[in-house]
Amino acid sequence: MHDLPPLHALPAFEAAARLGSFQAAAAVLHLTPSAISHRIRQLEAHLGQDLFERRHRAIVLTAAGRRYLAVVRDALLRLDEASAVLRAPRRERLRISVAPALGSKWLVSRIARYQESHPEVEFSLGTATGLGPLLNGEADIGLRYGEEEWPGLLAWKLFEERVFPVCSPALAADLKHPDDLDGKRLLRHPLLSWQRWFAAAGLNRPEPVAGPWYDDALLMLEGAVVGHGIALMAGSLATPYVADGRLVRPFAEDCADRSFYVVAPPAIQERPAATAFIRWLVRGAHEITG
Repeated sequence: MHDLPPLHALPAFEAAARLGSFQAAAAVLHLTPSAISHRIRQLEAHLGQDLFERRHRAIVLTAAGRRYLAVVRDALLRLDEASAVLRAPRRERLRISVAPALGSKWLVSRIARYQESHPEVEFSLGTATGLGPLLNGEADIGLRYGEEEWPGLLAWKLFEERVFPVCSPALAADLKHPDDLDGKRLLRHPLLSWQRWFAAAGLNRPEPVAGPWYDDALLMLEGAVVGHGIALMAGSLATPYVADGRLVRPFAEDCADRSFYVVAPPAIQERPAATAFIRWLVRGAHEITG
C-alpha cells in the first residue's frame, strides 16, 4: 500500500479551496473551522508542503496547492461516482421470449409503458415460437399461443382468441360466401385450424393439405397483404391490419381458438420483479378483454 495522505483531510482541503474559507468549508462539511484547519495542517505535514497561504481573513492556494487540488478533485469525483453506482437500486433484467407477431403488435408498446414507472427493470426481448428458450434457461418469461397445458412451466392466460380469415382487398372482391374459398390459395400456420373455422362457418371441409406454410403469424399477415393468399388469423393480430385497410375480413364468421399465455419456469416465483411484471401484463390484458 502506498503512503496515502490522511483521507479525512481531503474533503476539507477541497471544500476550503473551492470556497476560499475555512469557515465556509466548515459550514458545508458540518465541522468547526478549527477542525478544518487541523485537518489541512495534517495534510500539509504529510505532504511536507504548504497548500495555502494564510492571509488576513483569507486563504489562497499555493502553486503546490493548485496542482494537488486538481488531483484531489478528480479522485473525490471518481469515488462519488463509484459510490453512487453501488448505492443505486439493483437493476433487474428480464429476458422475454415472445412469438414475433404478438411481440411487435402487442407486447412492445406495453413494455415501454411499464418501464416508464419501473425504470429499475431492464428488458431483453427475443422471438421464438417453441418452448426451447424457456426450458433451456435462455429466457425467463415467454408469451405463447396454445392450449391450457404447458408441461414443465407455469402459465397465466392473457386472453382467449377468436380467429377469422383475412385477405387483401383485391382478393376479397371474389369472396361473397365461405364456400367461395374452394379452390383459393389458403395460407397455413401450425397453430391455426382452418377445419375448425370451416365448421363454425357451416362448411364440412377437412384441414387443407396444400397452400403456403408460415411458421410466423406476422409473416403470414404480410403475405396476405401482398396477395399471397387468404390467411386465417387471430383477431388481436389481424385487427390492426383490418383497421388501417391493408386487410379485409371477407366474412363475418369467426370461431374460438387457442389463447395467448404468459409462461415461465417455476423458479420465476422466486423473483418478485418478474412476478410483478407478469401480474401487470395479465391484469392489463383482462381489463382490455373485459
